[in-house]
Amino acid sequence: MTGFIPYGRQEVTRADIAAVEAVLRSDFLTQGPAVPRFEVALAAACGAKHAVAANSATSALHLACLALGLGPGDALWTSPNSFVASANCGLYCGARVDFVDIDPRTYNMCPHALEAKLRAAKAPPKVVVPVHFAGQPCDMAAIGALAQQYGFRVLEDASHAVGARDAGAPVGACAHSDIAVFSFHPVKIVTTGEGGAALTRDDALAARMALLRSHGVTRDPGLMTHAPEGPWCYQQVALGFNHRMTDMQAALGASQLERLGVIMLRRRTIAARYDAALAGLPLATPWQRPGADSAWHLYVIRLDDTARRRAVLEGLRARDIGVNVHYIPIHTQPHYRAMGFAPGDFPAAEAYYAGAISLPMFPTLTDAQQARVIEAVREEAA
Repeated sequence: MTGFIPYGRQEVTRADIAAVEAVLRSDFLTQGPAVPRFEVALAAACGAKHAVAANSATSALHLACLALGLGPGDALWTSPNSFVASANCGLYCGARVDFVDIDPRTYNMCPHALEAKLRAAKAPPKVVVPVHFAGQPCDMAAIGALAQQYGFRVLEDASHAVGARDAGAPVGACAHSDIAVFSFHPVKIVTTGEGGAALTRDDALAARMALLRSHGVTRDPGLMTHAPEGPWCYQQVALGFNHRMTDMQAALGASQLERLGVIMLRRRTIAARYDAALAGLPLATPWQRPGADSAWHLYVIRLDDTARRRAVLEGLRARDIGVNVHYIPIHTQPHYRAMGFAPGDFPAAEAYYAGAISLPMFPTLTDAQQARVIEAVREEAA
């Protein structure tokens, strides 16, 4: 059996294509009705009051930080086990960035490490960004309780977690946070090509993000700072950005969102098969926190013998299995080392990274393809 198997892959159906085609044949390619429809559907699916769509999750994180008032002199803390965007959003606002080490079982921000860091800090951060790594929800109840105690705002980076649930509630409902951000990159659970969204229960935060995503310009007389000259008038009332999502992207996302339940079922079936087939090998399969229901964006194994990680990864790739590594700890990246961070600062994240390999995980992964991956892992990792 041959053919390259990537670690992630989008699925675009005929219904998705038809939804995008309908927009292409309409009067609006952007700033039309498709984006608001997608926002309403996404908020309803996640139990949130508002969804503000953007052209990427990075843009949505930026908008969220700005809406929360993050700026120079403030601090943002996040997980070192994430893509760099989780930290960069703080730098975009001129804030200081620091990290909280991970729980070695969940690979998410550790609430105990967060509490210890808060106790030792001279002042709490303005914003904490827990990351739902691989789709498994963080312990948001514990983090939310600390937010109440220490007075910081909580921004969930839920880029991996569309469709995940925690204690029975959908991620994105913001039960213990101010804002939650999703990604719709092609390898994510639902795709819009590129795209993201910020969900919140707070009317003011939603309005602020919506304003800032479109240059800070409004045509709403209620938001204008002085009387409009006429019905053509618009006013820039804040320094915003062009972080808008197009109607074509939104139509694709709305179509994909309709089959979220089917996508989740398939991902969980694939994960369960990996769990059973890889048991007994010298590696760890993903541990799941009780009460948390992962979206299974990634399926990460950790080799017991971390010195063999490169050989195993290259052996799998030589078999046309496109395994990958998620993630190189952010604080070890050159840009962050130049800011004073160094290897050894967050040992749990670094220990996780040393043995991590992401296996193929996407809904159209066939049983035969997964069997091929399992056989290869058994031979290479044994």
